[in-house]
Amino acid sequence: MKKTLQKGLLIAFVLIINACSADSSEGMQTNYKDEIMANYTYSAVELETMKLINDYRMSRGLDSIQVKDYLSFKAEEHDNNMIESNLVSHNDFVSRSENIRKVLGAKNVGENVGYNYQSPEGVLNGWLNSPEHKKIIEGDFNYFGISMRISPDGKKYYTSIFAKI
Repeated sequence: MKKTLQKGLLIAFVLIINACSADSSEGMQTNYKDEIMANYTYSAVELETMKLINDYRMSRGLDSIQVKDYLSFKAEEHDNNMIESNLVSHNDFVSRSENIRKVLGAKNVGENVGYNYQSPEGVLNGWLNSPEHKKIIEGDFNYFGISMRISPDGKKYYTSIFAKI
């Protein structure tokens, strides 16, 4: 009985180690593919914010950029992380951008975050009043995604991710 239990634990341990090893990248690729194929459901606030960003870009003589759901999923993950940690930040941007480069083949990735703006116009104006955020909105990108999530205490968190693919 004891030997059977030990043998079972050893097999489980080997399976866990194998599942996390670099050799299991085929499964990871399938997961990425599934994430790319999934559809993001946009709120009215997110749709309006994207429209305002594109309207602004076109008013400056820049091309409009297309929505890419995968970027919105990554933005949503970041909003949820900021809410969970109660910290407005660009934490883990490097890993997010590396993931987007790997999954979508992006050449360049940029990110804007905003906190507690009450409207799409408010968050866009906040970004445009910040030279770093404005540079990203006006950057050489052809895709973007956005997420706005509300924390349990009613604060709004925005993340917009831009990519050149």
